[in-house]
Amino acid sequence: MSKQFWTFLLIGLAVIGILISSVLFSTKSAHLELKGQILKVRVLALSDKASLVVVDFRVTNPSAVPFVVRSVDMKLERQSGEAVDGTPISKPDVENVFKYEKLLGPKYNDVLAIRDKITPHQTVDRMAGARFELPESDIDARRALRLRIEDVDGTVAELVK
Repeated sequence: MSKQFWTFLLIGLAVIGILISSVLFSTKSAHLELKGQILKVRVLALSDKASLVVVDFRVTNPSAVPFVVRSVDMKLERQSGEAVDGTPISKPDVENVFKYEKLLGPKYNDVLAIRDKITPHQTVDRMAGARFELPESDIDARRALRLRIEDVDGTVAELVK
């Protein structure tokens, strides 16, 4: 093969590489995602075997597409590594808990509920609650707490503390 063939081949591959990278870069904001962190975890013992966990968190939607909430779930990983699913608490129930249970402290944020919308490039502080069939001591000694937020189109964001 001639030197001219290799030169044109390399130039052609470079042009194709530039075109592919420009397409990927230009559509980056169309990729729906949610980034964030858990700011505070509060626990209220309901009985010897059940507790309420309220999580305050901050999320950002860096994409150009709105994130519409389908579900908000919590999962706790015990010290033994066993994962325990929490039963989500509805927005009105969380409001009532803060109204009547002063042990949790003040309510800082609104509850992230189904069909709530996080607009493009928006950062919001929200909270979520779940009931776990575990004593308060097991929740305090947890290995991790995972907050899973799902969009109506199926995109999932997971915050871990």
